[in-house]
Amino acid sequence: MALVSGGMDVYSSEVDDHGIDFVVKVGESRYLDIQVKSIRGMKYIFFPKSQFTPRKNLYAAVVVYIEEEDPHLFLIPSVSWLKPNALMVERNYGGLKSHPEWGLNISVRNWPLLARYRLDSVMREIK
Repeated sequence: MALVSGGMDVYSSEVDDHGIDFVVKVGESRYLDIQVKSIRGMKYIFFPKSQFTPRKNLYAAVVVYIEEEDPHLFLIPSVSWLKPNALMVERNYGGLKSHPEWGLNISVRNWPLLARYRLDSVMREIK
């Protein structure tokens, strides 16, 4: 709804078999694929590499619910994971049962790193 309120056309996926929750039309001919994750509190969340391969038009919409606060909305370009830091990590789990993933370490310490991806800021950049 925040994207629609920001003047973007949003289309839901008929089937979520590729990890895309919805598509956003930006301008006349540009489309963004969006995968959504939400969490309560500050925790680690991840995107399986099998469904989230960084590319220019793939974004992660992240909603963080913190008690007694309005939801915190973020829109993160998937290519941001190509330069890992304390917030954005790549985990390959070589030889283990877990599947490779891109992760977000959401914490008080990493909150300033996440703040640059606030939905309103990123929407201004992509318009």
